[in-house]
Amino acid sequence: MSDLFATLKEKVSGQQVKIVFPEGLDERILTAVNRLAGEGILQPIVIGNQQEVTNKANEFNLTLDGVEVLDPHTYPEMDQLVAAFVERRKGKATEEDARKILLDENYFGTMLVHLGKAHGLVSGAVHSTADTVRPALQIIKTKEGIKKTSGVFIMVRGDEKYVFADCAINISPEAQDLAEIAIASAETAKMFNIDPRVAMLSFSTKGSAKSPETERVSNAVEIAKQLNPTITLDGEFQFDAAFVPSVAEKKAPGSVIKGDANIFVFPSLEAGNIGYKIAQRLGNFEAVGPILQGLNKPVNDLSRGCNAEDVYKLALITAAQA
Repeated sequence: MSDLFATLKEKVSGQQVKIVFPEGLDERILTAVNRLAGEGILQPIVIGNQQEVTNKANEFNLTLDGVEVLDPHTYPEMDQLVAAFVERRKGKATEEDARKILLDENYFGTMLVHLGKAHGLVSGAVHSTADTVRPALQIIKTKEGIKKTSGVFIMVRGDEKYVFADCAINISPEAQDLAEIAIASAETAKMFNIDPRVAMLSFSTKGSAKSPETERVSNAVEIAKQLNPTITLDGEFQFDAAFVPSVAEKKAPGSVIKGDANIFVFPSLEAGNIGYKIAQRLGNFEAVGPILQGLNKPVNDLSRGCNAEDVYKLALITAAQA
């Protein structure tokens, strides 16, 4: 795990990446921000009233050296943000609406990212996933060719690294969604120096069972290959056929995936969430994430049960995505 984040630090250091933290009064956020600024890895921007944030930092014996504090109520370039928000929402918000909405720290922070005043955002220590993701979907939006954002975990145990997707966002993805998740996950994997080999999972291997569920996955394989034929990808696979070479040789002898997959795309959120937690609890893997992917610019969501170390790590990931 330490090697993983050492690699991310190397990628990010010296790049002057600015990351927004909307929850500027939370001890975990301020502790992580203090560490990030002190190490000079990135440039933190904290949202909140300057005096209130300073008082909180003092309360926790932390400094704000190297940390920029921005208050939506006094931000000198708010007119620019309001105009950009109205334009981005295309008739769904008036100027009056925008001025109210942008006082919300998540909307305000997301607009900073949208306008290039920051490179990414980390929230969710206090707010719900919806509070974090909704502004991103409305303002930053998904990349061309991707209709939905998705959430992956990097599963780490010693030198082993795997990507599990989607374990956070899409409850019942269609074939097109699964294909897009596979392609986005391959791009995320490269950020962690994983050469992507993608397995689309099911309870069937190469037609060994027939049902609408298995056909949805096999259709997703074909769509993904059409969208990006350069990715090493195949399915549908049972997990053992994707991961164990001897099983792959018997069940899918002609596949480009020969029991050596390192990216696993689950057929539903239910399966993905259960799968990563089994690997975490029974397999002693560390689960890094969820990392949101598919957005034009990086926004990531913390668990409300996170600690300062989680904030620190997700900030590094967000900076690396940027």
